[in-house]
Amino acid sequence: MAPFSAHLKHRLRGYAWAAGSVAMIGVMLVVVSYSVTLYRLFCSVTGAGGTTQRVASDTSKPIDRYITVRFDSNVAPGLPWRFRPLQRQVRVRLGEETPVFFEAENMSDEPIVGRATFNVTPEKAGPYFKKIECFCFTEETLAPHAKVQMPVEFYVDPEMASYRNTADVTEITLSYTFFRTKNPNDPADMARFNGAPTPEMGAALFASQCSACHAPDTTRVGPPLRGVIGREAGSVSGYPYTPALAHAKLAWTPEQLDRWLAGPRKMLPGVAMPMQIDDPKARQAIIGYLEQISSQTPSGGS
Repeated sequence: MAPFSAHLKHRLRGYAWAAGSVAMIGVMLVVVSYSVTLYRLFCSVTGAGGTTQRVASDTSKPIDRYITVRFDSNVAPGLPWRFRPLQRQVRVRLGEETPVFFEAENMSDEPIVGRATFNVTPEKAGPYFKKIECFCFTEETLAPHAKVQMPVEFYVDPEMASYRNTADVTEITLSYTFFRTKNPNDPADMARFNGAPTPEMGAALFASQCSACHAPDTTRVGPPLRGVIGREAGSVSGYPYTPALAHAKLAWTPEQLDRWLAGPRKMLPGVAMPMQIDDPKARQAIIGYLEQISSQTPSGGS
C-alpha cells in the first residue's frame, strides 16, 4: 500500500505542478496582452519610442525654422495590400499644419481589416510631432481590389527648437506599418477617403509645398498666382521666364495645371520649375484653391 501511496502522491504533485504552470502561463498572457495596451497608452501620452502625439488642431504659431519630414511605409506579412506614401518628403516650417497623402490598395478578392502602427525617428522628436488627422487612429476596412488615398495632417511643435536635446533635429522620418486585424472591433470603412479634395485642403497644401516659391499676390522665386486660372502662361510683366514657358502659347486651365504640377519639365522641357506633385488628389486640391483665389479678384497675368 505504501509504494502505491507514494506513487499517487508523486502523480498528484505532477498534476499540481502542471496546473500551476498552466495558470502561470495564463496570467503571463493576460499581463502581456495588457502590457501592449498599457505600453501603447504610455507612448501616446509621453512620446516614448518615437510615438507621435494626437491633437485636435494646430494651436501653435509657425516660426521661421524649417525641417524636412520623410515618409516610410511597410506592410506586415499576411496582409495582401500595397501601401505607399504619395510624397517621399516635405519641407515645412515648425508649427505649420501640413497635409500629406498615403495610398493603400487591397490586392485580394475579399475585404480585409488592417490597422497601422507608427513612430518617428529620431525618437526624441516623438513628443513634438503632432497629428491632427490620421488613418492610424482606427481599424480600417478596405474592399476587394479597392484603392484609396488617405490624408495625414500634422505639424511639428516649435517647442522642439527651444530645447538643447532636440534643437539639432533637422530631419524627421514618419514610419507606418499596416498589420492585418484578425478580430476587428467595429472598423471604419476606407471608402470614406474617396471624397473630392477641397480648396481648404488645397490651401494647406499650397502653404506647405508651394509657398516657398509662390504667393497669391507677390513675386517670390516664381510669379504671383492669384488669377492664374484662364490666363496665358508666361505673361506676368517683368518676370524672367525661361524661353520654354514664355513661348509656350497655352492658357492655364485646370487640366493644363494638372499636367504642369504632375511634371513641369516633362510637360515643357527647358522650364526652371524643379518640383512636381505626384499625388492626383493633392494636385486637384491645390488647383481648387487656385480656382478659389482666382475668382476673388480680376486676373492680372501669370
